[in-house]
Amino acid sequence: MMKRTLTKLVTAALVAGTLVSLGACEGRLPTVPAASSSATAEPDLTQEQEKAIRNKILDVIEKADESKNTDELSTRLTGPQLEVRTSEINIAKVTGKLQAKASIPRDMTQTVIPVNNGWPRVVFTVTTTTDDQQSKRLMVMTQNSARENYKLWGVARLFQGAKLPKFEIPKLGSEMGTAKDSELVATPADAVAQYCDLLNKGDSSEYKSQFADDLFRQDLNKLSSTVQQGMEANNGTQEQTFTVPEDQMKIMRSADGGDLVVARIDSTWTRRAGDGRESLPASDEEKALFGDGKATSVMKVTYVNVIALHIPAAGSDQQITAVGAERQPVKVEAL
Repeated sequence: MMKRTLTKLVTAALVAGTLVSLGACEGRLPTVPAASSSATAEPDLTQEQEKAIRNKILDVIEKADESKNTDELSTRLTGPQLEVRTSEINIAKVTGKLQAKASIPRDMTQTVIPVNNGWPRVVFTVTTTTDDQQSKRLMVMTQNSARENYKLWGVARLFQGAKLPKFEIPKLGSEMGTAKDSELVATPADAVAQYCDLLNKGDSSEYKSQFADDLFRQDLNKLSSTVQQGMEANNGTQEQTFTVPEDQMKIMRSADGGDLVVARIDSTWTRRAGDGRESLPASDEEKALFGDGKATSVMKVTYVNVIALHIPAAGSDQQITAVGAERQPVKVEAL
């Protein structure tokens, strides 16, 4: 088996970039003189820097939560998390408070710091449990360029009892992966696409045997079954469609040869009422987002899903396992 190595790219533009004052940026700038291997590369951040970055992000979130104003979120949030938190706060404007699941603890139990030279950079941090003993959160923070601050890209609530792969200690650092990482039971790109197929087709998916059962799919199936009973009673129908947007995954290589992948998967849930009935919001979240909209026989709800997958090394007898997830409605419309 060929050993995966960390490729270092040093360009003239990067050399020029190191000569510019970067007082606002966070993290260590790459050194230019000699390319180094993953065995000698230094971590991009110290644990103290990661803590400072995390707290600055959570300060912005806390301020937005308290004021129920989303205007400043984009200064420290991006990607799916920006859409998720915006939706959570918009819902709170109607309901009066954020849901408990929106809580993100300030303390952490583990951080995974990259050694990769260049950008974008990604940091994975696992928080403690919440004050009310909800599960730990996996935070994904990303820095797109040397002149940008780190932003919170995604948060997945880890499943109770979920086992994450082992990573190098922060002082040594870990390698970021790519969507095409090989020497795994499936590349990250393929694993996410296959999991999406499993969400769409359930037991009829050809990839079912490659994935361990997980709480995200269990909860989805329970919800779908409950709604289906009501729909059938009135000759209605429902359909959930999952899709994988392009370039929406963050990857860290573990010390045991596997990958931990956090990916965005979008979905729509379309419900059609029968017998001349109106299709109405199915939860308090949907009601808040729908607002004063006029109901029709068809309701379409758009969701942002963030899924954390552990992909084992090739040759392993382990299945790909979802270890955490987040699911949030971001748009409710009558068609």
